[in-house]
Amino acid sequence: MPRPRFCRRVHAKPSYTYFKPRGIPLNKLDESILSVDEFEAVRLKDLNGLEQEDAAKKMNISQPTFHRLIISARKKIADAIVNGKAIRIEGGNFVLQH
Repeated sequence: MPRPRFCRRVHAKPSYTYFKPRGIPLNKLDESILSVDEFEAVRLKDLNGLEQEDAAKKMNISQPTFHRLIISARKKIADAIVNGKAIRIEGGNFVLQH
């Protein structure tokens, strides 16, 4: 039986949950789905410039888990940019931080 997952702490839900290439109808696009916890990892590391250890503490997860999360998020974002996909932000294993 696998170990239960901890809920990852997220500062707030994203204000915008969908991004797409301009000029292409939505029904013609493939999507890359970014979870809310992946979004939070990108926000903490890439936007706020935190070290992985500090960002992991803020999310209440281990540094190796944070590393896997940020790698997954960056891969999805890169795939969307390079291949012209829409990015939808939804789901994930998280709890809002107060």
